[in-house]
Amino acid sequence: EDIPLLVPSTIREVIYRILQNESNTSLTQFAVTGSHAQRIARVVEKLNRDFAQPLRVDELAAEARMSSSSLYHYFKEVTGMSPIQFQKHIRLQEARRLLFSGSIDAAEAAFQVGYESPSHFSREYARMFGLPPVQDVHRLRKSLIDEMMENS
Repeated sequence: EDIPLLVPSTIREVIYRILQNESNTSLTQFAVTGSHAQRIARVVEKLNRDFAQPLRVDELAAEARMSSSSLYHYFKEVTGMSPIQFQKHIRLQEARRLLFSGSIDAAEAAFQVGYESPSHFSREYARMFGLPPVQDVHRLRKSLIDEMMENS
């Protein structure tokens, strides 16, 4: 019964302590209005929303009110990836989700997430997940079935 009263103040204390940690400049940047990290967060939102669209770094930079080189630098500082790597990661994760749902094949998934070439998609998919799309989905399904069997 104490949890509803204590949790909000505990969360505020944890956030306060994180923000006070001088070595955590990236997190602190998110709290500062107009900061580079906040601008990058808007770009990340756009990439998450429009991941299947062609990436135009100059348009993203304009949206973030930065030069293309600044966008690249700050994007990599905040996310640990370049904008292109980030978009590729989102596309491949979404394709994996679509394939796992079983409603489409690999070529259709490739087109839906913005790839123009199914073979290019398959190569990048295998590089990220360790197996080509069809084999990876089979492995995921088998793993899920094995886990369900263990838990029952």
